[in-house]
Amino acid sequence: MPTVVRSSVMPAPRERLAAWHFREGAIERLLPPWESIREVRNAAGIANGSTVCMQVRTGLRTIDWIVQHERVEPGRGFTQRQVSGPFADWLHEFRFLPHEDGRSTIEEHVAYREPFGLFGSACCGGRIQKRLTRILAWRHRRLANDVRRHEELSQGNPLRVAVSGASGLVGKQCCAFLSSGGHQVRRIVRGEVNHERLDVAWNTQTGTVDGTALDGVDAVVHFAGENIAAGSWTADRKRAIRQSRVNGTRQIAMALAALPHKPRVLICASGVGWYGSRGTEPLDETSGAGTGFLSQTCQEWEQATLPAEQAGIRVVHLRIGLVVTAAGGVIKRLRTPFSLGLGGPVGSGTQGMSWIALDDLLAATLHCIQNESLRGAVNAVAPDPRSNRAFGAALGQAMHRPAITPLPAAAVSLIFGEMGRELLLGGNFVQPQRLLDSGFRFDHARLEQALAFEFGHMD
Repeated sequence: MPTVVRSSVMPAPRERLAAWHFREGAIERLLPPWESIREVRNAAGIANGSTVCMQVRTGLRTIDWIVQHERVEPGRGFTQRQVSGPFADWLHEFRFLPHEDGRSTIEEHVAYREPFGLFGSACCGGRIQKRLTRILAWRHRRLANDVRRHEELSQGNPLRVAVSGASGLVGKQCCAFLSSGGHQVRRIVRGEVNHERLDVAWNTQTGTVDGTALDGVDAVVHFAGENIAAGSWTADRKRAIRQSRVNGTRQIAMALAALPHKPRVLICASGVGWYGSRGTEPLDETSGAGTGFLSQTCQEWEQATLPAEQAGIRVVHLRIGLVVTAAGGVIKRLRTPFSLGLGGPVGSGTQGMSWIALDDLLAATLHCIQNESLRGAVNAVAPDPRSNRAFGAALGQAMHRPAITPLPAAAVSLIFGEMGRELLLGGNFVQPQRLLDSGFRFDHARLEQALAFEFGHMD
């Protein structure tokens, strides 16, 4: 069978490297963002005979991919064998090797047979090998970054962290990042509660939060909120956006304030929309608030945490920029027009786009949890804001597509209305001054670097 092998040195001892793979969230963190693949079910973790079910999108079809664990040696390695899925055969071996200097090595061996026998081998064998080589290189880069972040930031003590918005793009990855790093995660959920997973029930209609499940957590990360770009800003839509953020945050803050054992910190998502559209003016946390619907919503959103702050809880307002990930959000929406050669500047193209790589946002969240000196506004953006035109050019380069087709301002206003004028034609150039001053280091400080990583271009 064809085989792909990858070996990389990791910045942690073997036992901690192996433990990372055996924890909840590890598979989620190792799914490449540019691929149409997601984890559906992970039964009983990694043990001999346990299975993982994923769904893979190939063309117009969605295929269930089930693999079973074999030869499991805790601290040393394990093997995954395909039960059913897209390959005729699949065997994936993980091995963790110690170093005398305290580091370790991960070795991955993938042996497979293409579907459709000789026909499949002739048609797509070379493409499959290149694709797997690219995926393994990306996986080892993310793994090394995650392991290093936890070595630097976890301070040796596992945290109990409650996370709202845990089913969203950022919240889901935040849960996976924290749990694979050894922290206990409790999801604050508005639907069905999984008590075995220690979910926290939140009824947004009555405003009640299960304080018993929250009591004693070390930190709360509040990411929940209505998607601001999911539809036109009608009066009802704007009301829903505002209420989900302001009322929801107030409910969480009041619940935390009433706990017998309060968390040390509340990390509450906000947005760089707080600053409004400010042209080319450089902005940081000392800059004043802007105007417009987004700015007003962000201001009220941040004010809604006051009950927690008055109860003595340290509150961080994480003002998040555009999150760069190929798995969702703005980048995923732009992939189709850019892949068709229809990408380019919007309006004048001079408006600022303050952004942050997904993995840096997750690390910044843990950094803010651990750093007692941080409170109040913290800009969660990379130190490399770009104009809309430059952002589009960088995305086109990452996708190997031109970015020269303009979208006129008049068309944006006609099609998207107020939402388009604020989100697409407005913008700002924001710097992460407080993160930098507190010693935070970005893994993806430059836009080209962040986009290359998200699309798996490791060389």
